Amino acid sequence: MQLDNGQEAGLFLPRGTVLRGGDLLVDDSTSCVVRILAAPEEVSQVSCHDTLHLARACYHLGNRHVFLQIDRQWVRYLHDHVLDEMVRGLGLTVTRELAPFEPEHGAYASEGHGHHHA
Repeated sequence: MQLDNGQEAGLFLPRGTVLRGGDLLVDDSTSCVVRILAAPEEVSQVSCHDTLHLARACYHLGNRHVFLQIDRQWVRYLHDHVLDEMVRGLGLTVTRELAPFEPEHGAYASEGHGHHHA
């Protein structure tokens, strides 16, 4: 990865580690702290004034196994013109943006919740 000052840095993280924007990494000597920034990506952002319509859009996108970033007033997915047309057909507004994309981990993602399943 590249740091803000242009230096290259390597990471050795446990397999399956997910880094999110705002996470902090500290080296073993605690002399260096790095804050993770989510890189901007080409996304489609869905919005409407009715949360029920937004929930329906999430349902239909989820049925297509689309990775979603969900907020109270919008939903983002990696830009796909076919999905954009489907969502517009549901009556929602879709805009194409360059923005950080941090999708939900999913119901079965390991979050380290304190116990293991046999």
